[in-house]
Amino acid sequence: MLADAGYGLSAPFRQGLDARGLKWAVGILKRQKVYPSNVGLVFPIAGRGRPRKRHIPDQLSAPAEDVLATAKWRRVSWRKGTKGPLAASFAAVRVRIADGPPQRIHEKGMQHMPGEQAWLVGERRASGERKYYLSNLPPDASLKTLAAAIKARWVCEQAHQQLKEELGLDHFEGRSWHGLHRHALMTMIAYAYLQSRRLAEASGGKKNPPTAAQADTARDPPRRARHSRSRAALSMPALQANAPKTPRINLPK
Repeated sequence: MLADAGYGLSAPFRQGLDARGLKWAVGILKRQKVYPSNVGLVFPIAGRGRPRKRHIPDQLSAPAEDVLATAKWRRVSWRKGTKGPLAASFAAVRVRIADGPPQRIHEKGMQHMPGEQAWLVGERRASGERKYYLSNLPPDASLKTLAAAIKARWVCEQAHQQLKEELGLDHFEGRSWHGLHRHALMTMIAYAYLQSRRLAEASGGKKNPPTAAQADTARDPPRRARHSRSRAALSMPALQANAPKTPRINLPK
């Protein structure tokens, strides 16, 4: 499941994907708080007043931008484009997302507790722009695997654009939820069919390849027709020598 920061900043959205057992990579804002992966929970001893009843993390959370500032960045190419390999600088750190229940932590006030572990990924583009992502891919995932998963969203966006521009995904004018789902389903079926045809032609695989004679006819029909006429003429029987001649009729001028 891939999503931009508009969805990635929602903790319930990410937690819902985890509950369904889905792998995801989403964009986030640079101020998203995260904890180190080795953060622990401690029970603080109150110096005065009532004793504390809840554990707190032994390390404070920090924005994603600050965490990746000291990380090791490496140039990674995720696929080949029309103008050559697509590459950028990436860095990845294993963290725990600060999306747990809120808890008062010392003088920091209410802070979110550590959640599940995930990959915090940063991207530095050639233009100088920086992007940040979270992903729940396995801990042994390589940096190239993380970059390829994040950049696969471009393919999804292209598919969505073609569904709207070529197949009318955005032309639904009904008012019912079921009608919208049926319209989206039909456009996706049409898109899948067209994609299968495109891939079949690109790979050169055809279910009914033409025969050699059909290929020759399609390639050079005039020459093929000439040869057919010449062979037909040679196969005609010769005229008999004693065949009666057709009488000649002179019409008046």
